[in-house]
Amino acid sequence: MSDDPYSVLGVSKDASDAEIKKAYRRIAKECHPDLKPGDAEAEAKFKAAAAAYDLLKDAEQRARFDRGEIDASGQEKPQQHYYRDYAEAAGNPYRTGSNFGDQPDMSDIFSEFMRGRGQSGFGQGGFGQREAYEFHAPGRNRQYTLQISFLDAVYGASQKLTLPDGDRVEVKIPAGITDGQTIRLRGKGDPGMGEGAPGDALVTVSVAPHPLFLREGDDIRITLPISLDEAILGGKVPAPTIDGKVNVTVPPGTSSGRTLRLRGKGVKKRGGSDRGDQLIELTVMMPKEIDDDLKQFMETWRDAHGYDPREGMPS
Repeated sequence: MSDDPYSVLGVSKDASDAEIKKAYRRIAKECHPDLKPGDAEAEAKFKAAAAAYDLLKDAEQRARFDRGEIDASGQEKPQQHYYRDYAEAAGNPYRTGSNFGDQPDMSDIFSEFMRGRGQSGFGQGGFGQREAYEFHAPGRNRQYTLQISFLDAVYGASQKLTLPDGDRVEVKIPAGITDGQTIRLRGKGDPGMGEGAPGDALVTVSVAPHPLFLREGDDIRITLPISLDEAILGGKVPAPTIDGKVNVTVPPGTSSGRTLRLRGKGVKKRGGSDRGDQLIELTVMMPKEIDDDLKQFMETWRDAHGYDPREGMPS
């Protein structure tokens, strides 16, 4: 199976967000494990599509993939580094630009350097008195990626992250965090120079896809298969939620695509106690085998009550 997320979803590289989402939902409907139990090929295709959508739905991650900075799994690709790369790196005190207010300005560093020269007697043989000069600069930030489960992102959790020096730090994951968000760990980056403060660890969260649940903002969507008789007669059927199974009412005469809404069964909204909703999209599943009883019944029923569901569609 292709590692290219665009190929996995069957869309072009200039596809819109809506086209990418539509392609993923089409594959999810066709290959969901609940709809094709025991079909390993369909399950693999569903998982690949979920991973591809997980990467491309985030604009920043998609742009980084298109530039070749990360691979299809969201991991950093080895890069060739030149002086300019380091000069432009986040957290480098020599970095040019004005977007990083937490980094020292070049003019400040130069002023400090000249003050140090003056204090050591720049005009009086100061080059032999370097002990009087001190240089201070903050440490560089470190970038990390941490993959968490779908439910850890929903409920919040705590995970350990091992730093390059072997130190293990606790990363507290807030409830409702979304894929691609960054958690800042103060002082866990590179050490500073002189009395400069250490940099920070910037942990970008990657949320693993769930086999049942699809997150849409603060809402959660699932596809729920129902039988032919449940679609015709209606009734109570069990449905999974992130809080456990609940019984939902299927109205009589339900067609595939009808969506039920469970209020307050979604993700906790950031900064509040309210939760989003769960959306249950119903799909009618025919029996695996059409026996003679059903066949004869439908033939008789069609003769007396046949209808055209495509009536009114343009030719």
